Amino acid sequence: MLMLSFAGCLCSIHFCVLVGRAFFAATGMGDMIGLTTSDIVYDPLPLYHTAGGILGVGQALFAGIPTVIRRKFSATQYWSDCIKYGCTAGQYIGEICRYLLNMPEKPEDSQHKLRIMFGNGLRPTIWEEFQKRFNVPKISEFYGSTEGNANIINIDGKVGAVGFVSVLFPAVYPVALLKVDEETREIVRDSNGLCIRCKPGEAGEFIGKIIQNDPIRDFHGYADQNATKKKVVKDVFKKGDFAFLSGDILVMDDEGYLYFKDRTGDTFRWKGENVSTIEVENIISRVTGLSDVIVYGVEVPGTEGRAGMAAILDREDALDLEHLYDGMAKSLASYARPLFIRTVKEMEMTGTFKLKKVTVQKEGFNINIIKDKVFFLDVKKRAYIPLTTDIYNKIISGEMRL
Repeated sequence: MLMLSFAGCLCSIHFCVLVGRAFFAATGMGDMIGLTTSDIVYDPLPLYHTAGGILGVGQALFAGIPTVIRRKFSATQYWSDCIKYGCTAGQYIGEICRYLLNMPEKPEDSQHKLRIMFGNGLRPTIWEEFQKRFNVPKISEFYGSTEGNANIINIDGKVGAVGFVSVLFPAVYPVALLKVDEETREIVRDSNGLCIRCKPGEAGEFIGKIIQNDPIRDFHGYADQNATKKKVVKDVFKKGDFAFLSGDILVMDDEGYLYFKDRTGDTFRWKGENVSTIEVENIISRVTGLSDVIVYGVEVPGTEGRAGMAAILDREDALDLEHLYDGMAKSLASYARPLFIRTVKEMEMTGTFKLKKVTVQKEGFNINIIKDKVFFLDVKKRAYIPLTTDIYNKIISGEMRL
């Protein structure tokens, strides 16, 4: 464990390589959520990640706010560490909050002095439960990316929101939601060839206006020029202006609060409709009470698009398939319900505490290589049944139509 405190020495150190966006990101975050030098920040995040290395450690480097660094996140030690070091602000990313919530209850859960937690990735479905159990007065969820300029934060603690943009004066903000085609997810333009702002309730792609030579608003792109071009849109609100495309779909409520909906890459098409993997994951988690869920699309020979499949972590064989079907039938359109369910005993995790889907997606529903249990949605029976070799072969051959 390491505590950093640079109070009183900032004037004598030249942070020339850290100036610019990193400086503004760290100090801006601290200012917006009200951190002061009397606070102590708990940072158990990887330092190679923006949240841990800039937004966390940056509080010590740029603002002189004491920061406690843990070598590796530990769900069992999170609250004990906060108590031991007298932390008043805690960080999280990805699934950290869910891991903490899944731990057995203990007295330390509410004996800490945290007055605020900040980060990104807290699922709206567990937000209030987490806040109540651990007695955290305020949670500030933020949205942003390391290379992008479209960054926002929810400083009010509005449940589920990732930020705010005034519905009365949207033009004064350097970020916006642009209307997209519901099927192709391409930017929609008006008769003048300009982009269209979303109205409250309309889902759209989140963008950040590009202002050259501005340390916060500029976008320098990637080494791959083709990749850079795909992230920039021209003629946004006037001819000749540019904006950074986040690739994420957000929606705004009537008050101006923004909510994450899904990523353009986290959708697949089935039966001519777009399916949001994040929406389906949240519903399955809520229905089953099992929080580790990955939803993805798999190719089926002879069909267009991808069929839905869900991998569910079920170590105790607690999954009730009948209850799962009933819950999804009430909450999801027929095209969005996964045709295949795979129960697993272990799930891989990224270094930033997000579930990996590459391996399971690559294996698809091929029971010849999958060792886990796989179930198939029998539409006629309105139930999930074991995916047998006979059913699998009929699906592959096209004898069974989906």
